[in-house]
Amino acid sequence: MRLLPAILIAFLLFNFNASAQPDKNPDHVWSLERCVKYAIDHNISIKQDSLTARLAKYTLMQSRLSQLPSLSANGSYGRSFGRSINPTTNQFVDADYDFISASGNGNLLLFGWLQVRNTIERNRYSLEASLADLDQLKDDVSLNVANSFLTTLVAQEQISISQNQVDLSKAQLEQTRAFAEAGRLPELNVAQLESQLATDSSNLINSIANYNSAILDLKSLLNLDFAVPFSIQIPDVEVGEQVMISNMYPEDIYQKARGHFGSIKGSELRVSAAEKGLAATKGNLYPQINLGYQIGTNWASNYLNYVPTNQLLGLTPIGITGHSQDTVYQPVYKTLTPVIPFGQQLNNNFRQTVFLGVNIPIFNGWQSQYAVRQAKINLAQSQLNEYNAELTLKQNVYKAHNNALNSMQKYYAAKRADDAAKRALDFAKKRYDLGLTSTVDLLVTQNSAFNASANLINAKYDLIFKLKVVDYYLGKELKL
Repeated sequence: MRLLPAILIAFLLFNFNASAQPDKNPDHVWSLERCVKYAIDHNISIKQDSLTARLAKYTLMQSRLSQLPSLSANGSYGRSFGRSINPTTNQFVDADYDFISASGNGNLLLFGWLQVRNTIERNRYSLEASLADLDQLKDDVSLNVANSFLTTLVAQEQISISQNQVDLSKAQLEQTRAFAEAGRLPELNVAQLESQLATDSSNLINSIANYNSAILDLKSLLNLDFAVPFSIQIPDVEVGEQVMISNMYPEDIYQKARGHFGSIKGSELRVSAAEKGLAATKGNLYPQINLGYQIGTNWASNYLNYVPTNQLLGLTPIGITGHSQDTVYQPVYKTLTPVIPFGQQLNNNFRQTVFLGVNIPIFNGWQSQYAVRQAKINLAQSQLNEYNAELTLKQNVYKAHNNALNSMQKYYAAKRADDAAKRALDFAKKRYDLGLTSTVDLLVTQNSAFNASANLINAKYDLIFKLKVVDYYLGKELKL
């Protein structure tokens, strides 16, 4: 039975070296800054928002290009059968023929109550709002990565604490076993320390499991392949160097956050976009003036050109005289009827039209009026969203400031408790070595010291994270 603790300890040490120790390859060691950068480059939500911003950019580009004249061209080729109107002569013909028709149209909006300009401005504000949302999402992802990174640090520090506790219990067990064999202590003390070693070993297993789980959570947040070797870099950070929060007022933090926060910028820009959208919608209620231009031509296979010649074909009677009743004849000459060439027909039939048009909306089923009312509601919603964003930010800033102050007090209290627990454990070990205290009292003091160390680690990184949240609102780079 005595071999079981040694085997268990060896197994735990192997897992600790494989899972908790940093990789010797620097490519596998990740700092907080590297994690944040990788998450921003590979996060799915950020990529989706980037596509949304690209769509907003294209929408703005299209609205700007809508100021250019609209141009279109049409062409058709066909064959007519039976009686129809010749498109080149506008006369009825009873023959089959081929025809080609070509036309072009152009239209330019001269005046539309600034509808196009307001639409462009609306889309520009929408693009800027999308970019602000993207910046806000990047900041949020950075904060989430920092939280997950610090959680992993806590888990890794907990492994070290648990490992030290196992080493301490193992050393005490060996010492107590030697005392028991010498007759100085009863076998009960050995059994009690064996139980404590088993408990500490279980805590170490749980610490390793928590660390591995934290690593998986961090990899998932980074969108990193789970099979990639990964370990975090333990930063050399001192809490005392970062505690500046006590000298700051939450209102000052809020004002700084309001000046750079993407959610606030986005909500303000969407209010401006809604105002321009309302102005553009109102433009539909008024007349619009357009300048139009049309061109066209056609060709037909039966469009003939009649060319007379001097070749006499004969005489044809055209009447009689009044007295002698003599017949009057007219000479008939040969006439050529070639088809007018293709290019000549297109040139002869070429036509152009320029016109000035006015479109006056009178009644369209209340669609324009409904669109105006809907735009007013959209503006009111945007204004409420802006107010809610400012209110939410202010609440979060005040809460973050209060949490940081509370976490600071918890940290210093945990530090005092840890110092006292270490002194108590040192005294208890000395008394135990002299046989002046029982094993149970030693284990109670030892467990208290273990819990104090764990609480100090948790309080330290909780305070660091709370301070990073304040830095997040101040617009500072998240780094350790």
